[in-house]
Amino acid sequence: MPGHGARPRARAVLLAAISLLAGACTSKPEAQTAQELVNEGLRAHFANRLDEAVLRYQEALQHNPRNQFAYYNLGLIAQTRGDNVAAENDYRIALSIDPNFPSALYNLATIIGASGDSREAIQLYRRAVGVDPKMANAYLNLGILLRQTGQASEGDAAIAKAVQLSPMLAGRVPPASPSPAPSGPPSLRR
Repeated sequence: MPGHGARPRARAVLLAAISLLAGACTSKPEAQTAQELVNEGLRAHFANRLDEAVLRYQEALQHNPRNQFAYYNLGLIAQTRGDNVAAENDYRIALSIDPNFPSALYNLATIIGASGDSREAIQLYRRAVGVDPKMANAYLNLGILLRQTGQASEGDAAIAKAVQLSPMLAGRVPPASPSPAPSGPPSLRR
């Protein structure tokens, strides 16, 4: 019988699949292993053992290539080391995984703003405060950039929001614009 031999073979394949699934269920899921490695990386990071932290974050990505926290933390280390190109790349990858990652939005905006692209930095800061409306530093930086690009009233509103959220930021607020110097001899000034 031609169909008779197929059943034991199908049953053997099914049993093998069940066995593999059972083995997979008893081993640690890759995402959990990745998170444990990110946590180890964070401990090293906080202890300023940055090379060790980088290794742990990279190992985490081997287990879960979509771990936005590993990319974000790699970006932080790169930014700390002055490698803004690598930091920007890592933040962009983190944001491709989670477009609403406020810290990645903020840090990327900071890098982009420092490079001179005010338009993109403003967009990123706006996204950051849209996701986390209590991000005072993002409001401050947004306000400063808006002022610099000629959007004074919107910039002033963002700065006011920053100071409202964190009064300590008031000392970091630059003057709105320099007053024009009076012209003419001192006796003619009023």
